[in-house]
Amino acid sequence: MSTERNLRPVTTLRLAEMKSRGEKIAMLTAYDYSMARILDRAGIDVILVGDSAANVMAGYETTVPMTLDNMIYHAQSVTRAVERALVVVDMPFGTYQGNSKEALCSAVRIMKETEAGAVKLEGGKEILESVDRILSAGIPVMGHLGLTPQSIHKYGTYAVRAKEEAEAEKLLEDAHLLEKAGCFGIVLEKIPAHLAGQVARELAIPIIGIGAGRYVDGQVLVTHDMLGINSEFSPRFLRRYANLTETMSGAFGSYIRDVKEGDFPSEEEQY
Repeated sequence: MSTERNLRPVTTLRLAEMKSRGEKIAMLTAYDYSMARILDRAGIDVILVGDSAANVMAGYETTVPMTLDNMIYHAQSVTRAVERALVVVDMPFGTYQGNSKEALCSAVRIMKETEAGAVKLEGGKEILESVDRILSAGIPVMGHLGLTPQSIHKYGTYAVRAKEEAEAEKLLEDAHLLEKAGCFGIVLEKIPAHLAGQVARELAIPIIGIGAGRYVDGQVLVTHDMLGINSEFSPRFLRRYANLTETMSGAFGSYIRDVKEGDFPSEEEQY
C-alpha cells in the first residue's frame, strides 16, 4: 500500500468503498490526544470516541452518567491528534432519545465544537425521528444495534442479544430502517455471528461488529480492553494484544524503587 493511500483521509464514502471491494474496516476507541495520535499513526480506519469513557476513564459501572459536555471534551482531545482516521462520537444517554429537536441540537454541538466526522446513536425504530432530523442537517450518523449499553437499566444484563427469533427479526428490521434513513454504517454488539452476517449481506452500508463474529465488514474493540489496561474485563469476544497492566506496573515499580534508593536521577540525568 502506498504512502499516499495511507495518508488519504478516511471518510464515510471511503468506508462504503472498502465494503464494496471486501476490505475489512478496523475501528478502535480513543478518549485523549496521546492515544488518538498513536492510533492514527498506526493506520486505524475509524476512531470511536465512545461513551465507554464512562467505564475506562471515569470509573462508572455504566455509560449512562456521561454528559454531552464530557463527550465533547474527549472528542476535542481526539480530533486535535487525528490526521487520517474518521472520528465518530457517541451521543450520550439523554441527548437524543424521545426528543428529536434536542437530538439535532446535541449533534450540532458535537460537530461544531469537536470537528469530528460523524455521530453514533443506539437504537432502531424508536430513535428514527432523531436520526432523520440529524441527517437532515447533513450530519453523518452511524447506528448501533444489538447490545445497547445505554439501555442497560431496561434489560438488566449485558448478555448476548437477539438470540430469540422475535428479537432477531426486530434487529434485522431496525438495520434496514437505519440504512433506509441514511445511516452510513451500523455497529452490531454482542449478537450471534450468523445474524450479524445476514445483516452485513443484506445491507449495502458497512457493518462493524463487537462480539458479533467474523462475517461482518469490520471490527471495533475498546482500546483499553485489547491492550490489557482494563484487565478485569474478559468477555469471549475480546482478544488481548498486549498486557499493559503488567508492563506499566513493572515500570512504575522500577521508578519507585529508583527514587527511594536515590538512583534516579543519575549524574547524567541532571543539569
